[in-house]
Amino acid sequence: MRLQVRKGAYINRIMMSGNISLYQTCKCFTKHLPTVRMPVLCSSCSEKRAVLKRPKTGLSLCKACFFWAFEEEVHQTIVAAKLFKPGETVGIAASGGKDSTVLAHVMKLLNERYSYGLELMLISVDEGITGYRDDSLETVKRNQQQYELPLKIVSYEELYGWTMDAIVKQVGLKNNCTFCGVFRRQALDRGAIMLKVDKICTGHNADDVAETVLMNVLRGDIARLRRCTAISTASEGDGVVPRCKPLKYAYEKEIVLYAYFKKLDYFSTECIYSPNAYRGYARTFLKDLESIRPSSIMDIIHSGENLSVREGVKMPVQGTCNRCGYISSQALCKSCVLLEGLNRGLPKLGIGKHHRLHEKILSQQPLTESEERKLKSVDF
Repeated sequence: MRLQVRKGAYINRIMMSGNISLYQTCKCFTKHLPTVRMPVLCSSCSEKRAVLKRPKTGLSLCKACFFWAFEEEVHQTIVAAKLFKPGETVGIAASGGKDSTVLAHVMKLLNERYSYGLELMLISVDEGITGYRDDSLETVKRNQQQYELPLKIVSYEELYGWTMDAIVKQVGLKNNCTFCGVFRRQALDRGAIMLKVDKICTGHNADDVAETVLMNVLRGDIARLRRCTAISTASEGDGVVPRCKPLKYAYEKEIVLYAYFKKLDYFSTECIYSPNAYRGYARTFLKDLESIRPSSIMDIIHSGENLSVREGVKMPVQGTCNRCGYISSQALCKSCVLLEGLNRGLPKLGIGKHHRLHEKILSQQPLTESEERKLKSVDF
């Protein structure tokens, strides 16, 4: 309920009195008077003062009611999708950012509140980015102590012999996110296998899923478009651990508000190598849509969930990499091809479609001069 200063009525009474000088003075003064507002009560409990208006529902809630609503929505997502079974060991992908920190906090809270019967662990990946990942890992280590959960850190350097700093020096700032994304996914699986977890849960939120749908539509990637909205992915190989997204329907803004009001310890700096990432442009476009229509995020997710591919469309068949055994639809997985390119000084080998070269790589045949020339050229 709002109580506004009746500026107009007050000025009109002065004007009717005929005192023009006083009228001009009061008009100038009241122009800068602030609007007086009564405290807004919580839409849920109708007792406490509301501290926020939920971007997702538009309801004004107090802190306690917002916390409960947010946690219950995540709980309903977990229950409806049957994400976990009692007795499972679940690895939480922890980066130190707001999403993974809120995920770890909520998963521990709900596990205790509703007796899920889960054994929770933190898994973190060190990409080797000086001034970014080293700082965020300190946050992860503090979270480990705060939530009293086991922590496993796996690094690109120990798994692949490369850090992202070294990769960027060779590749440049264009396409470097391709290397990081592919390596991180496999590194997370390897960390999960080391800990012998049954599932991995990631901090992907509604904004992330909607961005992925947009990216796959713009790229015409039908295969990824079919599975990008799935809340969980089944194991498709010996080296792949099933994943799930408990925060799939949680808006990024609400995750930030939850972390802020709960005073959670998280790292908020963006990656120094991601300003030219394709996802960044999809994110900007999505934010523009959201400012016009707040339901755009959920609408895009629901559209992706209900998309179907007509019969006869050839889809890639998932197999395993002939070199490392990781899941792949080609003779070599993306990670092995990218590593081969880095080790040979051919950074563009894994960028684009070079499937015809896989047999040559596996049989260790030398590439022709023209092939090497194309793969050495880098657009910075």
